[in-house]
Amino acid sequence: MTWPDKLERRLGFLAVPGLLRYVAFFNALTFLLEKSSPGFLQILDLDPAAVLHGQAWRLVTYIFIPQMTSFLPLPDWANVAFYVLFLWWIGNGLEAAWGAFKLTLFFLIGMLGTTVAAFFFGTAFSNFMLTASLFFAFARFYPDLVIYFAYILPLKVKWIAWFSAALLLLQIITGSMQFRAAAIAAMANYLLFFWAGDCSPSAQSPAGDGAAEAFRNPIHDSDTQALHRCAICGATELADPNLEFRVASNGEEYCLPHLGQAKVTRA
Repeated sequence: MTWPDKLERRLGFLAVPGLLRYVAFFNALTFLLEKSSPGFLQILDLDPAAVLHGQAWRLVTYIFIPQMTSFLPLPDWANVAFYVLFLWWIGNGLEAAWGAFKLTLFFLIGMLGTTVAAFFFGTAFSNFMLTASLFFAFARFYPDLVIYFAYILPLKVKWIAWFSAALLLLQIITGSMQFRAAAIAAMANYLLFFWAGDCSPSAQSPAGDGAAEAFRNPIHDSDTQALHRCAICGATELADPNLEFRVASNGEEYCLPHLGQAKVTRA
């Protein structure tokens, strides 16, 4: 059992289902507020000096600043739209593979690493590394999914991940010691989960495997409906015929790996 599994047994109630959907929504909202009030983003970024002067909200709000630029010559609203959809998409995929708790934990560790790097070097940090770590994790579970770059060029997720990793490694090698340390700190979540925690696809529970497979190959036949669905991870018997389900005292149905997280209702 990995250390995230042990934490999930004790702290599973802290999971935030659909976490990246909320993040995506607030990214879109932040963009609209910036357009209506230019300069709004400046009060949201992770600025250590401002935090030390009482602006504690910056410890969280920087994750709601969308990426407005890209390799393509597109208007900022188009880049933000793609970024929001991207967050939503990888969030659904990671939650299907890991469950809500592990995704929440991964995200929080990424935020902590970014914050530590920002305060250690005393400079403002963006959420770029945090988003990159999410994509690298997604690529570990869905390497062969195809993304159509610019809606034309089909590229597998693993190719994009390797290219992005190569660029990041080049920046680490050629960059300053400050950048190297900051990059490692900001990627602490990925290092802990996949190097120290063995949270690779092969180490996941049957429920996670089934939900991930459902994400890879969604069932489009409207006549086929699942009889059982886990209230936590969303896994069904269609995704994994060997998965067992139980109804808890609160009336909700759970797969066996997540039955221990059932919220018990009391009169």
